[in-house]
Amino acid sequence: MAAPWFEDEIVKALAPKLPGVSVEIVSEIDSTSSELMRRARDGNHAPVFLVAERQTAGRGRLGRDWQSAQDAQQPASLTFSLGLPLAPRDWSGLSLAVGVSVAESLDPSNAAGLGLKWPNDLWVGEHKLGGILIETALLQPDAAERYLVIGIGINIGPREAAGMRTPPAWLQQWRPQATPAQVLREIAVPLVENVQLFDARGFIPFAPRFAARDVLRGREVRLSDGTEGRCEGVGWGGELLVQTASGMKTITSAEVSVRPAPST
Repeated sequence: MAAPWFEDEIVKALAPKLPGVSVEIVSEIDSTSSELMRRARDGNHAPVFLVAERQTAGRGRLGRDWQSAQDAQQPASLTFSLGLPLAPRDWSGLSLAVGVSVAESLDPSNAAGLGLKWPNDLWVGEHKLGGILIETALLQPDAAERYLVIGIGINIGPREAAGMRTPPAWLQQWRPQATPAQVLREIAVPLVENVQLFDARGFIPFAPRFAARDVLRGREVRLSDGTEGRCEGVGWGGELLVQTASGMKTITSAEVSVRPAPST
């Protein structure tokens, strides 16, 4: 019998905060985010958590693949997307706010050292635990409200490092009994609450929380355009601050890749 995903429990907890929300579990799909974007373009803007036990064409930032790890007995990754209408005054820093929410749910006291790498990765040490992809679709032309799709992938069980830019970490390294379903139950309600907080107040309430887990701050970094410098953290709008030889450089585009220099 398939393991329970706690759908009814999650919906009951979220109903007062997000009326009409549903939780859908599919055994296999190309990409949960791609599916929700297709639905949005077809006019379906209902709030939903779409969870895939296996993704065949998962997507990360900058067009990179995110493949689900698959164990013989149970899924070794949690891959899902949250879709809901949203109209913040400023979208800047949303991926950072989502990262803060997930990190605080998985490692509340930061005992495992679960950190955040700008703009959308969950890191433990020099290893990547998960990633976040933010996409939006217009509800109506010129409308302030958009349909937000937050795609999240988290390694639960062991993963091979072959073909990965950053070696993987997985949750069972410090929580051996963790399962994808249990992790979804832990992070779903705080995620909605924090997205709604971002909707109301922007990135400002998340700035100090992100700073507490910022894995790049104080490190030498190299940008994809070749720029090198020392990361000075993030600003109040979620922008990355890098002190270079020619002065402070402010990075706002998620299309810029940032890599830390090796620790010494």
